[in-house]
Amino acid sequence: MKKILSIIILGLIITSDGIAYEEANYEVVKKNEVYEIRKYSDRLAIETDMSNQGSSFRKLFNYISGNNEDNEEIKMTTPVTQIEKKGNMTMQFYLPSRFNKENIPSPSNPDVKILNIKGGYYAAIMYSGRTSDKNFIKHKSILENELKKDDMSILSPPIKATYNGPFTLPMNRRNEVMFEINIKDKGEI
Repeated sequence: MKKILSIIILGLIITSDGIAYEEANYEVVKKNEVYEIRKYSDRLAIETDMSNQGSSFRKLFNYISGNNEDNEEIKMTTPVTQIEKKGNMTMQFYLPSRFNKENIPSPSNPDVKILNIKGGYYAAIMYSGRTSDKNFIKHKSILENELKKDDMSILSPPIKATYNGPFTLPMNRRNEVMFEINIKDKGEI
């Protein structure tokens, strides 16, 4: 029941492609027919370990709904990301750009952490459809193989990025797999 409720809440938050959500800021520095390389600036995020997707989402959603030290509601942004850290899957919400280390409310829930994600270069492949593990693994393999073929150094585990709620038609969904990469030794960009 809790999982269904979380899915409904997510659907209500991100149901329409007509609703504009602030997106993590980046510049596309190179693009080919399979993937693009983006340069991201530093950005603030909130993060929690994923015991299961519903409870992780709910913890982060509660924070932006005002369950923080200032009882401040914070607008939803995209994407919602998932990445493995130290053997555990984590879920992250990026925070709107108006926040910095001085004005971000502290979480009320000790499972929710604020972190600064350092800027850098990321390779990303976009795909539509469901956010299933099968679809993610398929596109992760495509991106990983292309990066190896292009002799790019991968610095991070794969990052799963979702931009739409569960009620968006699969063909209209924007999903991505990203890897942080090292381009400094390439001299291409």
